[in-house]
Amino acid sequence: RDSSTSRGLGDVYKRQNLRYPEICREGAAMGRVNVVFIVNEDGSLSDIKVIRSISPELDKEAIRVVKSMPKWNPAKQNGKVVKMKYVVPVKFRPE
Repeated sequence: RDSSTSRGLGDVYKRQNLRYPEICREGAAMGRVNVVFIVNEDGSLSDIKVIRSISPELDKEAIRVVKSMPKWNPAKQNGKVVKMKYVVPVKFRPE
């Protein structure tokens, strides 16, 4: 099975579109938020949830970025397009 935005594009997309919430700068919250979702047969994403949290503000930003990603290439199993669960780490570091 393979499901991707064309390997590597996901990391570039996250870096270019991630905004570190201003409210988190004071306490300099940093780390990784893990977001899980389903890649549907048409490449759209659904059931987007945080499974590893840092703070509500960073969780919200991680979900926003994942929701805004372009369609993914759907997974295939035995030549048939199938849904697939995927976990994406979103890394936050203050600038």
